[in-house]
Amino acid sequence: MSLLKDVLAELLGMFLADLRLSIAVLLLVGLVALLVDRAVVDPLVGGGMLLAGCLTILATVTAAAARRR
Repeated sequence: MSLLKDVLAELLGMFLADLRLSIAVLLLVGLVALLVDRAVVDPLVGGGMLLAGCLTILATVTAAAARRR
C-alpha cells in the first residue's frame, strides 16, 4: 500500500510542479476535443493541432524557465 501511495504522490507532484504547463495542455486538449466532437475539424487535423500545440506550449514554458534562471 505504501508503494501505491508513493506513486500517487509522485504523479500529483509532477502535475503540481509546473502548474502552468499542466493547465495549458489540459486547455489545449479540451479545445481540440470540442472542435473534433462538433465536427468543426477532421480528427487527423485535430491530432496535428495537438502535436503543434503541445510543442508550442513546451517551447514556451521551457524558454520562460530558462529566462528565470
